Amino acid sequence: MTNVKIYSTSWCAFCRAEKRFLTAKGIKFQDVDVEQDQQAAAEMMKLSGQMGVPYTVLTKDDGTEVGILGFDQPRLFTELGLS
Repeated sequence: MTNVKIYSTSWCAFCRAEKRFLTAKGIKFQDVDVEQDQQAAAEMMKLSGQMGVPYTVLTKDDGTEVGILGFDQPRLFTELGLS
């Protein structure tokens, strides 16, 4: 199973849309509010190279990580094997 971690903010409409999408698909995820957690914001910056949200990190069973910037629904379908 793929571990899903979303770096988000409370005011981001795309963050809310992605979380609704994942919930509707039955995908569990960890939501990290970078507005409230400065260490998480720095971690996201290091991973993504910028401050745009949502930034989603998928950790596959084999340990590989895939970063997705923005609510990229087609890529989420592909990377999570959704139909």
